[in-house]
Amino acid sequence: MGDLKMFSASEVSFHTSRDDCWLLINGKVYDVTKFLEDHPGGEEVLLHASASGDATDAFENVGHSTAAVSMMESYLIGSVEGYVPPYVASGEASSRPTTYAEANKEKQATFVDYLLPVLVLIFAIVAWYYLTFVIEDEKK
Repeated sequence: MGDLKMFSASEVSFHTSRDDCWLLINGKVYDVTKFLEDHPGGEEVLLHASASGDATDAFENVGHSTAAVSMMESYLIGSVEGYVPPYVASGEASSRPTTYAEANKEKQATFVDYLLPVLVLIFAIVAWYYLTFVIEDEKK
């Protein structure tokens, strides 16, 4: 890890082809050229993320496994000088959750979230009772 190089953002932007593909994720630069054919989502996904500049959001939105995240370290070649995440540059830093889990943690269950299933259950029981006993009695 001590041999990591510092790159400029413009230098990273030149590596967007099948023969030479780098990704910028959280300010770190990964050379994923050898991984293109092995990527479960297909090489087009990585090429698109590479061409779009900062692939941080695309990487985090997929929800990669811990194995995939640890595998990334073998492709790490450096970092970008003066990296500023896009959401910080646009002023969204305070409102943007850092991970998918944090975004979902913010939603709290409300009374209606519990009431609606209970009402559906009660309706189903009443309908079953009516169809089973009341209509049976009417037939007699």
